[in-house]
Amino acid sequence: MKRNPLALLVAGFVVALMLYFGYHSARRPGTTGAPRLTQATLAPDFSLPSLDGKTMRLSDLRGKAVLLNFWATWCGPCKVEMPWLIELQNQFAGQGLQIVGVAMDDASKDEIARFTRNMGVNYPILIGKDSVGDDYGGVPALPETFLIGRDGKFVDKIIGLRGKGDIEEAIKKALNTSPATSQAYAMRPQLAQPHK
Repeated sequence: MKRNPLALLVAGFVVALMLYFGYHSARRPGTTGAPRLTQATLAPDFSLPSLDGKTMRLSDLRGKAVLLNFWATWCGPCKVEMPWLIELQNQFAGQGLQIVGVAMDDASKDEIARFTRNMGVNYPILIGKDSVGDDYGGVPALPETFLIGRDGKFVDKIIGLRGKGDIEEAIKKALNTSPATSQAYAMRPQLAQPHK
């Protein structure tokens, strides 16, 4: 039986593509060794620079409900969601909510600052690192939002753009948690990975 050289060439090309993409997706940040985040999981602590030049640690917010929002300036759904987050920060700040934005893009600090100023952002914006994204499961899509209770544990996770009402319900769940003792934070294991 005669083999068609073109068919062999196409089959070889397809196999090569499959190997290439399989290899590179296996090496993507967050796909290997990513922690499994459940409601019983304490949120990994981190230390990131803010737009105002200070450094913020998640553990600085102990006792508050935290909405941790991973976003980027190029992300269309993030631009839709951001005005809602501004309103929700105003609405729930007095009850103990702190929204924190983590910018996960290649824009400069000045570009991110200009973008957030034009949007009227009223909550801290931090400059993200891949290693922090990896600690939170790889952050495969933007926006990605984590609700963290007053006890430092995950309450909810929202991937992509959802309605403002969904975000508000998740905030109420996070606010309805009891603060952890400072000893629980001190004894918490860190899920840190090497910085990229």
